[in-house]
Order: sequence, then structure tokens, then C-alpha cells
Amino acid sequence: QVRLVESGGGLVQPGGSLRLSCAASTTILRLNAMGWYRQAPGKQRELVATITTGGRENYADSVKGRFTISRDNAKNAVYLQMNSLKPEDAAVYYCKFSVPWYDYWGQGTQVTVSS
Repeated sequence: QVRLVESGGGLVQPGGSLRLSCAASTTILRLNAMGWYRQAPGKQRELVATITTGGRENYADSVKGRFTISRDNAKNAVYLQMNSLKPEDAAVYYCKFSVPWYDYWGQGTQVTVSS
């Protein structure tokens, strides 16, 4: 059974940086996209960034220029470098790996941005 394991969340001051990591417990066949989503209290889960097998990246407008998504196909891993963090970036961040017939989700990692 596939399991996605996230790490890298924590408490950071405004303007600080964090790097999130997500790795699959096993090789996922037909993997075509990986992404990061987040959910703040009382809000719906929203897309942060995605990256395709071919390396095409997509970002939410709110994080463009501050966040960078990357992937390591050999490690079945995806990363999210978050710079210039703002209080409104605080949320639980989830990774998602997509194959044509299914989405795998991680358990979430908390990001808190506060002074």
C-alpha cells in the first residue's frame, strides 16, 4: 500500500523559510503529477503548487515568486521550498501524488507563521 510521508513543517517567523518534503513509501507506477495543497482552519483545502512528470510547474497566485516546487523522480519525492513566509501561509500542508485513476494524499504537516 502506498503511503506518503511528509516532513519539514514547523514554526517560523514572518519572512522566514521552510522546506517541506514528501516521499512515497514505494514506487508509484503511472505517476503523472505531484503537488502541495494547504488547509487553514475554517477554510477549504486549496492548491499551492503542482509539478508534472515533465517538470511543468503551476502555482497559486498567492505564492508565486515565494514558493518553489521540485521533484526527484528517482526518490518518488516532491519538495516545496517556501520563502518570505507570511502569517496567511499558516496551514496544514498536504502533498498529493496523482495517477490517472487515483490521488494519494499525505497525512499533512503543520506550518505556523508567527512572531
